Amino acid sequence: MKKVLIVDYGCGNIASVVRSFGRQDCTVGYSSNPKDILSAERIILPGVGQFAVGMEELKRLNLLDALNEFVLVKKKPILGICLGMQLMTERSEEGDVDGLGWFEAETIKFRVEDKQRFKIPHIGWNTFEESRSHPLLKGIDNESFFYFVHSYHAQCRKIEDALGITEYAYPFASIIQKENIMGVQFHPEKSYEAGDRMFENFLGM
Repeated sequence: MKKVLIVDYGCGNIASVVRSFGRQDCTVGYSSNPKDILSAERIILPGVGQFAVGMEELKRLNLLDALNEFVLVKKKPILGICLGMQLMTERSEEGDVDGLGWFEAETIKFRVEDKQRFKIPHIGWNTFEESRSHPLLKGIDNESFFYFVHSYHAQCRKIEDALGITEYAYPFASIIQKENIMGVQFHPEKSYEAGDRMFENFLGM
């Protein structure tokens, strides 16, 4: 049976993610122990809240070395959700702090001129358009809706790292991917059938 470990660093919507994977043919657990991360098959890096707080908690729990070894050395699959995805970038305007640096990207605040039409934070259902095929998106079409809650988004310097593009005031990268590293700005755990399919695809990697 496939196994997935959720990184518990105090900033994630863990209960909802656990429930979502409970609908899959897998075993799911969560931990803040570096040894558990290093021995995992695949991990989820969830996240809700502020970038600077998230990075501080990862450091406080001594998780940075374990995460870097899991991702960059062992090259096992990881999926970042919302803040978890943003932490994969080099830095964020939110707190002006450095991130994990796995993507050549920066997390920036929405630049919205028409604030009556486009409220920030961006909250609600939206779609994405895939820029290329990838196993994470198997069976998910461009009409599938996912649930978003965010005021910041990733700005990639390498266009090939943007796997999915969402329109909200302007196009932004809502899915990023490089080798074994994947991140989504939306919340699959709150996105019903489409989210379940994405988690199923992730388990297949």
